[in-house]
Amino acid sequence: MASNELKQRVTQNPSTTTMNNKKRNIGVGRRREKRMAMAKRGFKSLAIAVSLPLSLTLLSMYLGSSLHTQQHADYYDDDDDVVVVASTKPFWFTPSWVLHLMCPASSFLMGISAWMVWADGGFHANPVALLLYLAQIIFTLLWDPLVFGLGATRVGLMVCLGLFGALSGCMHVFRQLNSVAGDFTKPCLACAAFLSVVNVKLLFV
Repeated sequence: MASNELKQRVTQNPSTTTMNNKKRNIGVGRRREKRMAMAKRGFKSLAIAVSLPLSLTLLSMYLGSSLHTQQHADYYDDDDDVVVVASTKPFWFTPSWVLHLMCPASSFLMGISAWMVWADGGFHANPVALLLYLAQIIFTLLWDPLVFGLGATRVGLMVCLGLFGALSGCMHVFRQLNSVAGDFTKPCLACAAFLSVVNVKLLFV
């Protein structure tokens, strides 16, 4: 009996069923549009978070090469490759192009890491995270022009230590806000440590 009454109601009110179906379709369409809009905004913010520090790092590298001095001429030839005599060049001392790739790679990873923290509202919840991130950007931008451009290896070493400290702080704070973002800072920290060792070697050239 109940099924017959339900069939009669559906038969008597076909317009109601049609309207309900239209409302459901409209609701699904709106949710899909919202998800697409959020995805587009997320992609744009990610692109900005990565491209801005990466562009600044590349500009810093360009300034460093344009200001290149001859202070380390024994270590670099015209192509900036390491050509120092084997007795003074350590086996681990990489060509300068490898060092120049480390900073952009670090900026790229830190951009992604910072975007993850920002997307989770971490910068608003903990402003120290933003300050540490900005500090490591500044130190990254300063190192190449100082060391490769002006030959200021003593100041460059101080910048390296500051960069290492800022990245250590980022790793600690980011990990509390987003564990994946904290993991992304680990290769950057290793890069800063290696740059510090290279800087120490250049200091005694």
